[in-house]
Amino acid sequence: MNDVNDFDFLAGTWDVANRWRTDFLDAESDWEEFPAVSTATRHLDGVACFDEIEFPTKGSAGLTLRLYDRERRQWSLYWASRRAGVLFPPVTGRFEDGRGVFHGEDTHDGEPVRVRFVYSDVTADSVRWEQAFSTDGGETWLVNWTMDFTRRR
Repeated sequence: MNDVNDFDFLAGTWDVANRWRTDFLDAESDWEEFPAVSTATRHLDGVACFDEIEFPTKGSAGLTLRLYDRERRQWSLYWASRRAGVLFPPVTGRFEDGRGVFHGEDTHDGEPVRVRFVYSDVTADSVRWEQAFSTDGGETWLVNWTMDFTRRR
């Protein structure tokens, strides 16, 4: 991919199969599956990407704003949910060899966590996203949410 165009593949409408842990910090917690629909758009000649996602069975929604810093050659990804109504701290990173890895600092249930997003298996019609948290500064990671995107035709 070519830096500023890294997220061009995401433009369009997607059916999303979600799978998340019932407790994001507990490796023994159960997995819950639920659907979503995401629509992404490209802006400012690729420097910005925006998507809105609806989780119909959860009665919730969110959006992601992705901004490309040309000087640093990295992306900042900001998440907001209908429930909270604020931008969460960003994760930053880049794509290398077709895989996007992004890290940031946040809290979950009052506990500081290091956050990792990974975009992988990118094709014209599918992509996988996963979120993982680390409570030990990135020594170990617990994957707690995955999304498998399939492009709508």
